[in-house]
Amino acid sequence: MSPELISILALFAMVVIATLRPINIGILGFIGAFLVGTLVLGLDEDQLLAGFPADLFLTIVGVTYLFAVAKLNGTVDLIVDRGVRLVRGRTALVPWVLFGVATVLTAMGTFPPAAVALVAPVALSFAAKHGMDPLPVGMTVVYGALAGSLSPISVLGLLVRDMVGDIPGFSPTVLFVTAFVYSTLIAILTQLYFSLRSRRARARSAVMLDTEAGGVAGTTRVPAGPLVPATGNIAVEEKRGTTLTLTQTLQTPRVRTTPAQILTLVALLSLAVGAMVFHLDIGILALAAGTLIAFIEKKHLTAAVEGISWSTLLLVAGMITYISIVEEAGAIEWVARGIGSLGSPLIGVLVLCVMAGVVSAFASSTAVIAISIPMLLPLIENSPIAAGMAISAVAIAAKVVDVSPFSTNGALVLANAQNVDPAAFYQRILRYSGVIVLVGPPLAWITLVVPFAGAAG
Repeated sequence: MSPELISILALFAMVVIATLRPINIGILGFIGAFLVGTLVLGLDEDQLLAGFPADLFLTIVGVTYLFAVAKLNGTVDLIVDRGVRLVRGRTALVPWVLFGVATVLTAMGTFPPAAVALVAPVALSFAAKHGMDPLPVGMTVVYGALAGSLSPISVLGLLVRDMVGDIPGFSPTVLFVTAFVYSTLIAILTQLYFSLRSRRARARSAVMLDTEAGGVAGTTRVPAGPLVPATGNIAVEEKRGTTLTLTQTLQTPRVRTTPAQILTLVALLSLAVGAMVFHLDIGILALAAGTLIAFIEKKHLTAAVEGISWSTLLLVAGMITYISIVEEAGAIEWVARGIGSLGSPLIGVLVLCVMAGVVSAFASSTAVIAISIPMLLPLIENSPIAAGMAISAVAIAAKVVDVSPFSTNGALVLANAQNVDPAAFYQRILRYSGVIVLVGPPLAWITLVVPFAGAAG
């Protein structure tokens, strides 16, 4: 058996094991790097660890440390609180406000599942209180997290940039913008579809009531209105001309702004400016800002270190280290040649998008991106395909399926849904995510790759 095939089979085994068992795939990556590197390729210790992403490791440590401080001092709660209160009773806008909150959180460096874990309980609790369908509300939060997850200072954005390097045609800003626009459009389509279904259901209910009452003399026809939950806990209640605002309905105290929170907001803004405008090292900037803020509030010093996303670091470092072994074995070029044998790089990118989407529905999208991008680069080299758009398409294809109940984000929506039959709601999420898996990755290819197929030529 060739080294290329062995390294690919080992990678496939890691994905299967991590899917079936709650094992961080980064751990399997380090083990696989040692076994394949020493037993198959005969590499020494220095060569085994040559692919360890030290710069990316430092960056993720800094960004997640800063955000841990922001969470501890209440800045995250402040962002969510101010966002929800902006709508002032207009319940239809609440999912979009929370979409924006999730986008801001991930764009500033929060790992997407962490952002969904923070926002989804608020969103689904609100949906339950006001008789809203929890599925589109929860999916909107997930897509909000996707919208910001590929920003130039996010964990995934940094991961893609680190893997791509200085390839011509790639821009971190374009990656961010395409992910934001794509996820926003999918969220809009989701809201429109379920809103249309709700209206049709109300119309059918009104027709049935009219039919049942048709033979009763003197029956007065009542226009069909929006369905109101039996609890009476509605977003806007008209009573003697008084309108209850969303703030009153939520019955939660207003979160006050503290000096530490203002400093944190300034630090987050400065981090974005320093990284995107002045191209300063994000990891060092974030560590310095987080340490300064935590030093002011000394009680957060230890807890902030514990809040660093160590599981994400382990996943990213382990998978990138193993991918370097896969590259050393020549498997990346081998797979790229196999896809290229299909006769067209354009078709090859489509195959990668579909593969990334299907696998990511059951496995970590971060790991899938770490696997897929290196396979994409040889395929688009010296081809008429716009490299930046192809990279964006593959990354988005891996992320758009995070609504699956087998992924962390989808599972969080399932776990936080209220006033629903868990089994029935699981089936609804499963059907919805099945549609997204079938449509999302090819749509990313059609909208981002095909129109720019001659841009590099």
